[in-house]
Amino acid sequence: MTGNTPARDVFERLQRHLTGDPSGAAMGEELWAEDLVVETPFAPPGRPRRWEGRGEFLAFAQKGRAALTVRLEQRNVVIHETADPDVIVVEYELGGTIPGTGREAWAPFIGVLRVRDGRVAHWREYQDPLAVAEAMGQMPALLEALTAR
Repeated sequence: MTGNTPARDVFERLQRHLTGDPSGAAMGEELWAEDLVVETPFAPPGRPRRWEGRGEFLAFAQKGRAALTVRLEQRNVVIHETADPDVIVVEYELGGTIPGTGREAWAPFIGVLRVRDGRVAHWREYQDPLAVAEAMGQMPALLEALTAR
């Protein structure tokens, strides 16, 4: 296949926003469809597993991004093309260096991205909640939430 598929092109633009502005103000609103659906089936207890609509998702994402103390970086990005040029499967790690400690923290992710008209229409992200909690220093809170179930 020559050139980028529509989904690959959108994901590559999305990556620049993901690792850009650490305040979360620039979330690439133009890259998300108005009727966007985002799913995180493996989200830890107490976190949403589904958002419907660009506004709902971006409000959640911006709040979470603003709370981060680390500038996100990506590494080990692998993009798998599918028979549908509007769908890709991506593997990557998100992380960075924790300010004041110099400690690096990384967590693996897998995402399935579907685009429509040059925008993300559906994003399903699979994350390792233990790795994310460890990276964010939230392991005690996660364990408490799990044992409270």
